[in-house]
Amino acid sequence: MSELSTLARPYAEAVFRMAQGENDLAGWSSRVATLAAIVSDAQVARLIADPAVSAERVASLIIEVAGADLGERGGNFVKVLAENDRLPLLPEIDAQFETLKANAEGTLEATITSAQPLTQAQVDDLVAGLKAKFNRAVNVQVAVDPELIGGAVIAIGDQVMDGSVKGRLQRMSFALQG
Repeated sequence: MSELSTLARPYAEAVFRMAQGENDLAGWSSRVATLAAIVSDAQVARLIADPAVSAERVASLIIEVAGADLGERGGNFVKVLAENDRLPLLPEIDAQFETLKANAEGTLEATITSAQPLTQAQVDDLVAGLKAKFNRAVNVQVAVDPELIGGAVIAIGDQVMDGSVKGRLQRMSFALQG
């Protein structure tokens, strides 16, 4: 995974700088996410891996599928990735671009996973607490995982706050074994 991250970083940074220069972070965010979704498709992935299909042909097909919103610069980006056999990196490029975008906008991306569906009031309370703790705006995605038994797990970047019953039971188990 770290190799993918290392290979994707210069591309993510280049697209980010271009997006900043065009003052179009949101537009490029959408373009890169679309491209990542396209190359994640199983049929497209097979096509990319097929040595009988030229890089130019693969790039043309991806550009065609992406549509007019991709624009000339987006098309050029796809061609550069295709020429360098880097199209499979697009999902990682997308993830790194979103991190750079969030940092530039002063926001944090958080995932709140709870055992039961949360009410909007509960989500709002958690977001307010995260904003206070990190002194930054927070964008959240909410998920449900019944295996947590109760409570919630909040992931922000590389930090994880585990307030789930499952997490507490695991910590107790480790403490008793040690």
